[in-house]
Amino acid sequence: MAKKRVLLLGSTGSIGENTDRVVQNLAEELELVGLAAHSSWERLLEQIASHHPEAVALVDPEAAGKLRAALENAYDKAGALPRIYEGEEGLVELVRETEADVLVAAISGAAGLPANIAALETGKDLALANKESLVMSGSILTRLARENDRRILPVDSEHSAIFQSLEAGSREEVERVILTASGGPFRQTSAEELEKVTRQDALNHPTWEMGEKITIDSATLMNKALEIIEARWLFDLPPEQIEVVVHPQSIIHSLVEYRDGSTICQLGPPDMRVPIQYALTYPRRLPLPTEQLSLPELGQLTFESPDTGRFPALRLAYEVLEQGGTAATVFNAANEVAVAAFLKEEIPFLSILKVVETCLKMHNVVDNPDLKNIFAADEWARLETEKILTLECKESS
Repeated sequence: MAKKRVLLLGSTGSIGENTDRVVQNLAEELELVGLAAHSSWERLLEQIASHHPEAVALVDPEAAGKLRAALENAYDKAGALPRIYEGEEGLVELVRETEADVLVAAISGAAGLPANIAALETGKDLALANKESLVMSGSILTRLARENDRRILPVDSEHSAIFQSLEAGSREEVERVILTASGGPFRQTSAEELEKVTRQDALNHPTWEMGEKITIDSATLMNKALEIIEARWLFDLPPEQIEVVVHPQSIIHSLVEYRDGSTICQLGPPDMRVPIQYALTYPRRLPLPTEQLSLPELGQLTFESPDTGRFPALRLAYEVLEQGGTAATVFNAANEVAVAAFLKEEIPFLSILKVVETCLKMHNVVDNPDLKNIFAADEWARLETEKILTLECKESS
C-alpha cells in the first residue's frame, strides 16, 4: 500500500513538532513531502535532513535565503535539493504545486487561510489545527470541501473528540455537543487579581504545552470561544446546540449527547499526538506509544460552569454567531492584534477582550461574504484595533 503523502504547514511549532513525531512513528504509513515554517530555518533544516521532503517554504524571505545557502552547502549538485518557496505567496505555491493526500494546517492565525483554500481546491484533505481559518470563512471552506469531495478533519483535541463521538449516531439524533475547557491558569483567580496578571503568568498553562498566542487565548478563554465557532462549521450545528463546560483535568476532551439520553465522550491523557494521528489515519486506529489512561489513579473528574463575567469571550462567541457574516472575521483579527500587544506588554490582560469587544461594536457586518469581503474585514479590524490600542495605551499611561 502506498504511503499517505502529507504536507505540513507550521512544521516547527507545537502541532508541527507533534505531527513530525506521529509521522516518524508511522513511517510505513506516512511520509512528509512538504514542510513550511515562518522563520525557524535551522529547525526546518533538521526536519529536512530527517524527512527529505520534495519542497519546503519559509514565510520570512531572509530566513529562506539562509536555508537555501545551508542546503546548497549540505547537498551535492545531484538534484537532492528540495524546492524552496518563500513569503506568504510561497505557502500557497507550495500547496498548489506539491502532490499530497492531506495538508496538516498548523500555522496559527489568519495567515493560513489562503493555503487551506488552495489545499481543498487542489484535491487535498485538510487536517485542521488552524481554527482561525474556519472562524473567518467557515462557509467558504465547508463549501469547497463539499465541491471537491474532500474532508476537513479536526486536529484540535476537543473537535477530534466530537468527531469521534458523532460516529455513535446520526446528526439528526444529536441533542447537544459539549466542549470541555481546562479553564486555563486563571480559573480560580478573582476579577481583582486578574487586573494584575503578567505576561509570564498568562503563559503558564496548567495542562498543555502550546505556542504563545494560543496559550494567551486559553487564558482568556478566547481559544474556547473560537472553538464554539469552529464547531458550528465543522459539524453544521446551530449555536444553541453547542455548550461549554470547564473540566480542569482535561481528560474528557468533549461530549455528544443524543436524544435518547445517551452521552458519548472521548477520554485520554492530554497528548496532541492522539488527535493528530487520528486525523492522518482516519478511519483506522493505529498503535501510538503514549501514556495509558488509569481511571483508579485519576480518582475523580470534576466539572463546573464557565464564568462568563470574568471571561466574556464565550458570550462574545455566541453574539458573533448570531450576527453572522464578517463578525467572526473581525472577532478573530481584533483578538490577534490585542494578544500581540499584550505579549509585548503594551496593554494589561483584561484589556484584551475589552479591545476585541470595542472593535466588534464598531463593525458594520457584511452578510454572506465572499473572500474579498473577508480579507477586507480582516484588514479593517487589524487597523481599527491598532487605533483602539493607541487610545488604550494613552489612557493607561
